Amino acid sequence: MSLLGSRRGTARHGATRRRTPRRLAPGAFDRWLDRAVDVAVITALLVSGTALVLTRLL
Repeated sequence: MSLLGSRRGTARHGATRRRTPRRLAPGAFDRWLDRAVDVAVITALLVSGTALVLTRLL
């Protein structure tokens, strides 16, 4: 009995073929929305910080 013989009797694990998504994944919109919110919050913090510094200096 050879150890290098056929693998018909053994189950294969890993490297499974996955179907390609036909449309955007449900998480893709969430990631895009999270990034948009991050940009909006950072912009608001920069603007408010600049306004606070300008009001304290003037």
